[in-house]
Amino acid sequence: MKIPTTVITGFLGSGKTTLIKHMLQNSEGKRIALIINEFGDLGVDGDILKGCGEETCSVDDIVELSNGCICCTVAEDFIPTITKLLERDLKPDHIVIETSGLALPQPLIRAFNWPEISTQVTVDGVVTVVDGEAAHNGKFSNNLDEIEKQRKLDDSLNHETPIADLFEDQLACADMVIINKADLISSEEIKVLRSKLASKTRVGVKILTTTMGSLSTKVLLGQNIRAESDIENRHEIHHRHDEHEHEHEHEHDGHSHDDFESFIVHLPEIANQKDFVKKIKLAIDRHGILRLKGFASIKEKPMRLTIQAVGPRIETYFEKISLTESNRTTKLVVIGETGLNREKILEDLR
Repeated sequence: MKIPTTVITGFLGSGKTTLIKHMLQNSEGKRIALIINEFGDLGVDGDILKGCGEETCSVDDIVELSNGCICCTVAEDFIPTITKLLERDLKPDHIVIETSGLALPQPLIRAFNWPEISTQVTVDGVVTVVDGEAAHNGKFSNNLDEIEKQRKLDDSLNHETPIADLFEDQLACADMVIINKADLISSEEIKVLRSKLASKTRVGVKILTTTMGSLSTKVLLGQNIRAESDIENRHEIHHRHDEHEHEHEHEHDGHSHDDFESFIVHLPEIANQKDFVKKIKLAIDRHGILRLKGFASIKEKPMRLTIQAVGPRIETYFEKISLTESNRTTKLVVIGETGLNREKILEDLR
């Protein structure tokens, strides 16, 4: 029997990691392996998710691919990674892949037809997560300008509105669309947004709403779509690949992250949570930070604080992970265009 795989895609800040975190905490006994396409060799998304599923998704079940968009590194990263998962004595019941915000889903789905893995895994379904508030405002993401700059680094593209085309690619490939952060828009606005998204998806695609990624595992997993056998109906606006792409003469699709950089900020325990969040906002505004995420130890608080900031929006919540004396520290990842003033950012955060 083939192992089902769910591919979760969506723009930066849409809520993919939050959705997966909720899924792992409510896995109902399924042993889940997770492949994360992280930006930069930093692994904070992995740290957010490690331990969420306890014995159903251990640290060894989480693999991070940080060498670029997964759709560009199918042969070099994805195929070897999934092959190793399949060679384990204790195989997963389900595999979940979280793509980067820039990844095109179609090349990844097509890779499931490669001979090395085609008899062992199948795409259970493709899930596209949408930031409800941003999409309602026609922005697709609250980080639209920065994402558009990043998209233009792909020399193989020639579109006037590449970010809109990428959004349509993600919707065209989806078997399920999740409008996340639905609490930030009204029921009437959700109704209008549903209609807009439905016009860009295939007939029969489910469109659901969630807040903080709270979606039942029974709904998210077990769609039994076998998407790799239906790839021709999941049209691509961005790329047209040679029909023999699944052979070993695979070529990169052209994404590049050379004009972006990321670094880690280590800080001691934070005295005041509200003041620290204000400092984060100030640093984002001053330095044009695209994304900031990580953890903080707050004085006299037993749990660690998770921080995720995309553009002007900053989300924080306390996790169920208890801190010890040895790990009462603060670790943040800062992502932005090349040339970030690291010293000034550190000074602002201190």
